[in-house]
Amino acid sequence: MSGSVHTNMGAMTALQNLNKTNREMDGIQSRINTGLKVAVAKDNGAIYNIAQQQRSELSAYDAVRNSLNRAKSIADVALAAGEQISDIFSQMREKAVAASDASASATARAAYNADFIALRDQVASVIANAVFDGGNAINGATNAAFPQYSFLANSTGTLTVTLPIIDLNLVAGAGTAQASPALDIYLGTADVLDTAVNAATVRDRIAASLEFVNSELARLGASAKRIENHEIFVGKLQDSIKGGIGNLVDADLAVESARLQAAQVKQQLGTQALSIANQAPQSILSLFRQ
Repeated sequence: MSGSVHTNMGAMTALQNLNKTNREMDGIQSRINTGLKVAVAKDNGAIYNIAQQQRSELSAYDAVRNSLNRAKSIADVALAAGEQISDIFSQMREKAVAASDASASATARAAYNADFIALRDQVASVIANAVFDGGNAINGATNAAFPQYSFLANSTGTLTVTLPIIDLNLVAGAGTAQASPALDIYLGTADVLDTAVNAATVRDRIAASLEFVNSELARLGASAKRIENHEIFVGKLQDSIKGGIGNLVDADLAVESARLQAAQVKQQLGTQALSIANQAPQSILSLFRQ
């Protein structure tokens, strides 16, 4: 075959090696461009399958974090409003104690009563505005059938974390003060401080109600903290999954840079070798020269 002009084995071998180098270059450039050593299934089917499953898991946890962030926001709004209500009750208690003083003048008691009513009526406004994305965790009167909110806790949706819905509404009429600890709001929406006797009754109802408000806020706060901790855990879990995916599919660009330099030299040498091999048949012409 060495004397044939039809079949140049040297050129074919050089071309095969050059094509191999070109394919190697294509692979290196793909890894550099994408930053991935396994970008598509044909790169490594098994690794691609694992990586895609983990990417799906990661996306599912995005939904979990969105749910938990909504839970945190509902809890934050509810706690801010609940703390405001606790402050209002403390101020109302101050007015009721002052008005219950039998020596207080009618004018002074009327002033205490006016302040008290303004504070009392503010409670309903605070509760009505404690809403985030339709969720109100302190208005149990409108959520009687649902004592708590449930939020996603895992990627399959089989686990949840809960946020209790407490009821800080004043009772429709005059309440009945209970022995400590209080089990409900006992201050009525019609309670006033018009007399020393009424003021004393209201004073006791406020004390019981304030104990209930603060205990319910503590319960709500504990749930909010649990949700916050779980959101932090989910974030760390996502970071671990991202790291695991990276370990499987990310390309080492420092290594790829070295491979690129070597492949470029091989490509140049292969091109030169093919050029030399293609010139070989021309040497046959010298056999026919006289």
